[in-house]
Amino acid sequence: MQYRRCGKSGLKLPAISLGLWHNFGHVNVFSNSKDLIYTAFNNGITHFDLANNYGPPPGSAEEVFGKIIASDFRNYRDEMIISSKAGYTMWDGPYGDWGSKKYLVSSLDQSLKRMKLDYVDIFYHHRPDPETPLEETMAALSLMVQQGKALYVGISNYEALEAEKAIHILKEMGTSCLIHQPRYSMFDRWVENGLLDVLENEGVGCIPFSPLAQGMLTDKYLNGIPADSRVATSGVFLKESNITAENIQIISRLNEVAKSRGQKLAHMALSWILKDKRITSVLIGASKSEQITDSIKALNNIEFSTEEITLIDQILKG
Repeated sequence: MQYRRCGKSGLKLPAISLGLWHNFGHVNVFSNSKDLIYTAFNNGITHFDLANNYGPPPGSAEEVFGKIIASDFRNYRDEMIISSKAGYTMWDGPYGDWGSKKYLVSSLDQSLKRMKLDYVDIFYHHRPDPETPLEETMAALSLMVQQGKALYVGISNYEALEAEKAIHILKEMGTSCLIHQPRYSMFDRWVENGLLDVLENEGVGCIPFSPLAQGMLTDKYLNGIPADSRVATSGVFLKESNITAENIQIISRLNEVAKSRGQKLAHMALSWILKDKRITSVLIGASKSEQITDSIKALNNIEFSTEEITLIDQILKG
């Protein structure tokens, strides 16, 4: 495993981290969830990313993770980086969503109880709140560090100008923004329009999620929609309408580039993000242990020639 410094902080994260978003709730088999954590940790993945609403149902990912940590990994807590977030709907009423101090403080307290932890390593505000003053939201994050409930804080889904303002507010409060977690993949490159520059200038790390575009940047859909695919089984985050003839053609051409590099398409999609030195780590999701060990193979080749980058850009433009 490779480890990269997070911005200008003293913290290093594995180049590949494990997100426990939608395959780690009460609806999943507990023994399999435990296998995922063991496989990741035994292969050098020390960072585990959660949020208050992960599951399903909401909260259950933290409960399952907490049970595994308490029974099997308590002695390894100091070798793990555990993160959580709040910002999306978690409970009914006016205090269970967005970015008020009331919601964020209450949510972190609940997350710590669910995971049976004294603190998290990183706590994020999960999305910008258009109604709550940014100063209040950032003050809540700063308070968590002061109270020792979070060692570091970060933001997620903030656009460039919002992120820059949030980072400066935190800095004025004496708290550094460690990291930003945006959506980023070959198919979704909005972070290149200013955000990555802001993070570099401010010394803030970056850990993208959805690097495989919900599975589109794999060879899974080259020959139709498999019965066990995300599209076929849920259709919530990736819909059949996304699997267009145009997209299949793009994916097929990208797959040929990956083959020429000695990689699978999924490996190339991960290494394409990691080629940028501004990226600290990339988040993967997994429902099977072998998906984790397979993803790590992306690290075997994260260098791209100028010709490869140009070709990929041309393919993505259609």
